[in-house]
Amino acid sequence: MTNAISENIIKELAPTGELRAAINLGNVLLVTGRSPSGEPIGVAPDMARAVADRLGVPIRYVTYNRPFQVADAVTSNAWDIGLIGAEPQRAEHIVFTDAYAEIEATYLVPGSSDAQNPEEVDAPGKCIAVAERTAYGLWLDRNIKQAQIVRSADMETAFQQFVDQKLDALAGLRTRLARDVERIPESRVLDGCFTTIQQAIGTPIANTNAFQFLADFVEEAKSTGLVAGFIAKHGVEGLSVARSNEIIRA
Repeated sequence: MTNAISENIIKELAPTGELRAAINLGNVLLVTGRSPSGEPIGVAPDMARAVADRLGVPIRYVTYNRPFQVADAVTSNAWDIGLIGAEPQRAEHIVFTDAYAEIEATYLVPGSSDAQNPEEVDAPGKCIAVAERTAYGLWLDRNIKQAQIVRSADMETAFQQFVDQKLDALAGLRTRLARDVERIPESRVLDGCFTTIQQAIGTPIANTNAFQFLADFVEEAKSTGLVAGFIAKHGVEGLSVARSNEIIRA
């Protein structure tokens, strides 16, 4: 992207004079810590700062504990760009770029489970624990046909439901499940994934001038190694540079 940034793009993305970037603190692959001043540290904050630098404006992080809170806040003019998973259910008010990074989502199952791959979990009589309104939970809402989905407020509550109610599977990001498997004797994480969470940059759907700028920025960030560099910088395992993906629009 060598062309000068137009005033219309800057006006749309930084109407207050700074780029307000919504960051989901709940994804430890994308936010790995906090600076002494309290600003989030990680791949997602670095991506947002790179956008602000390209625009030539200051960055201001607007933080949320859950991704659905980011999505819900778009209608209150709380942020200019949001870095969360691109899901069709979130696209009523947000337009998403192609993904810049992706994360595998799979299942943790008891040692006694007969499931050998994620596809076998979707079967009559089986119950899947999941944190509601996560990107992978929204995928399950659209795609699970036979199993029952047991929704919880957050991942830790879903884990406890999985254990206490002896459910058939716990859905989650592979990196989180790799830790949870250590807490349950003889449990195992299934090979493969039922989906990959596409981490993208979203902006309010009215930002028609700015969207192509963001889409081009993400493509450049992937092709030039910027995203890979951020992943390496923060030593994140389980996060990879995204492949080409269809842009989700309302």
